[in-house]
Amino acid sequence: MKRVSLLSHLRDIIILPFTVTVIVPYLLYNEEQGIIPDHISLKVVGWMMLAAGATLFFYTVFLFDTIGKGTLAPWASPRKLVIAGPYQYCRNPMITGVLFILLGEVCLFHSTNLLIWAGIFFIINTLYFILKEEPTLYRRFGEDYRIYKENVPRWIPRWKPYYLKT
Repeated sequence: MKRVSLLSHLRDIIILPFTVTVIVPYLLYNEEQGIIPDHISLKVVGWMMLAAGATLFFYTVFLFDTIGKGTLAPWASPRKLVIAGPYQYCRNPMITGVLFILLGEVCLFHSTNLLIWAGIFFIINTLYFILKEEPTLYRRFGEDYRIYKENVPRWIPRWKPYYLKT
């Protein structure tokens, strides 16, 4: 199987997660403090969440490329089911990484607007997964996906890694 080009990955990252984590927060940011205090401990937590989220995000993009032979975008989605690394613990670690980035920004910029945006992002993705992505994955990968879905939670990670029995 032919690998996806670096330009395709960059295009999809700019269109989707860059828009969600940079452009929308920039447009929503308001210097008013709101309900989130501007405290050094929150800034440290924010940097830690941002770093963890970015690491998780880029690792899952790498897995989509190397194992799945696709990108994060629905128009160039993986051709093989990815059940490795963080996907052995929860079904949506890439979105979890993006959510961590958003929550890190909330802590760094002490922005109520960004907290609301993170909540909206989470709700939109949950609905998208239930209504669109999961049925599509079942049609594409069949019983392997059904068994994976039954054994690996959508958001809250398992304690032990899941291995698809072949």
